[in-house]
Amino acid sequence: MNILLWTLQILAALLYAASGIMKIFLFDKVSADVPSFGALPRHAWMALGIIELACVVGLIMSAALHWKPVLTVAAAAILAIESLVFIGVHMKYRETRSIIMSGVLGVLMAFVAYGRLVIDPIQ
Repeated sequence: MNILLWTLQILAALLYAASGIMKIFLFDKVSADVPSFGALPRHAWMALGIIELACVVGLIMSAALHWKPVLTVAAAAILAIESLVFIGVHMKYRETRSIIMSGVLGVLMAFVAYGRLVIDPIQ
């Protein structure tokens, strides 16, 4: 179970790092192609990008260093909740692929949070 959780954490960290960087540094370039980016102001998207990057650090570093492992659980839970927000935004714009992607990521992050809290906690 530990290997599965680590695999999910690393893959999610890569994905959310790319997403956070895009929201912070490439927003203007990508926003023209994605209608739902108009749902929130630019500063809100930047804040979400910063939250994603902070959660990336929490997903990996706190678990790898065995320092405050509850941060890994918190980071995964925050990303799962963020996915719910994105599902709502994407539903408004009927972006089916994005709804599915956000749903899958939300379930995986909820699983990581539960897994690191209950099934195989970092000691």
